[in-house]
Amino acid sequence: MKKEIPKEGIYHAEDLGIPTMMFLGLQHMFAFFGATVLVPLLTGLSVQTTLLMAGVCTLLFHFVFTKSMVPAFLGSSFAFLGGYAMIKASPTYADLPLEEQLAYANGGAIIGAIVCYTILAVIIKAIGVKRTLKYLPPVVTSPMIICIGLSLAPSAVTNASENWLLAIIAIAMVIIFNVWGKGIWNIVPILMGVVISYLIAVAAQLAGIGGAWENQIDFSAVAEASWVGLPPIITPKFDFTAIMIMAPICLATMMEHIGDISAISATTKRNFVENPGLHRTLLGDGFMSALSLAVGGPPNTTYGENTGVLALSRVFDPKVVRIGAAYAVVFGFMPKIAAIINTMPTAIIGGISFMLYGMISAIGVRNMYENHVSLAKSRNLIIVSVVMVCGLGISGGITFAIGETNITLTGMAIAAISGIILNAILPGKDYEYGKDPEADANRGIAIGAPAARD
Repeated sequence: MKKEIPKEGIYHAEDLGIPTMMFLGLQHMFAFFGATVLVPLLTGLSVQTTLLMAGVCTLLFHFVFTKSMVPAFLGSSFAFLGGYAMIKASPTYADLPLEEQLAYANGGAIIGAIVCYTILAVIIKAIGVKRTLKYLPPVVTSPMIICIGLSLAPSAVTNASENWLLAIIAIAMVIIFNVWGKGIWNIVPILMGVVISYLIAVAAQLAGIGGAWENQIDFSAVAEASWVGLPPIITPKFDFTAIMIMAPICLATMMEHIGDISAISATTKRNFVENPGLHRTLLGDGFMSALSLAVGGPPNTTYGENTGVLALSRVFDPKVVRIGAAYAVVFGFMPKIAAIINTMPTAIIGGISFMLYGMISAIGVRNMYENHVSLAKSRNLIIVSVVMVCGLGISGGITFAIGETNITLTGMAIAAISGIILNAILPGKDYEYGKDPEADANRGIAIGAPAARD
């Protein structure tokens, strides 16, 4: 570097020189890469499209919605994995080809992203964030996050059982880099868990080890893939049942977004909640998710991992995040890279998911603790109990007819509605946004890419 970075941080990365800026952008790419590509591997979406849209949507988020001020990266959201799983298991969609299932899931998420984020942004602009969030406190959103993680747990175990030793290696690598990693290595535990376990799987296959290690990686698609090419596109489809499956998840991701922007503000010592304003960042997140979904990518969310890179490097200039996004765009036009990623053994995906899904639920518990949600209070205990039983217990949803149209309310939709109503009518509210800024910021360490820092 041309100069030592001061304790207060760098806000103009040009002072460090172009080569250093490119390296800092590479750090941001490593931070988001492992988690971002894991979502398409788990859902069946295209890795290539996911990378392209992560980069494009981040750049548009910066230039169109946030006045190029907020150093945030938009990557794949894990919150919606439960929704994709519910679409595939639903009797309405179970017999459809995978691409059609994904089309309906993306269509439902598009409506949720546009409608929910726009409504919340308009309300926040009109009456302020404090008055708005009293209707969406952690006692409602945290148990929803817990339900998202727990509902996915069986699929993680199923995938890991393909080769338990390989899955355990992946789990061990995530733990080692998360707990004992220093510097940049502490920021990328998911990526390192994937890479190291994958290299071990390749070595075992080349060595001719049999059993569960045999023929678990097929490189034929890699050989056939070109180096440069356009990503595949999935055109979304829309129906009410898919909307009711996917849209309620936006309640959790919107709260995550608010926490993330608070965390980025605290890290950079800039109040982005007020300028450019939480209404602008929410609109950007929602509409960029819709854009990604419209071409076959996953919904986006602001990434805690990249906030960790900001804290680590103390370079707060959004330009370095945009450089990382540009790297993602380049990879999005490289089918061979996507083909290599798609050779990932199922057991590795299971091992990473084993940690990831547990982290999602644990973060829901953490959010309740850090926001001082006391379950000794009857109102809080009632709300959490009803939300969790609805979210986990009503597995098939409740179907009813309006005229000739059958409408299904999923367990998560019922959980969200029940939690909001109970919180509104039960006396004794004990949460106010802004009263504990540290707790509000910690809500950002959430369900996009679980942050590997403390």
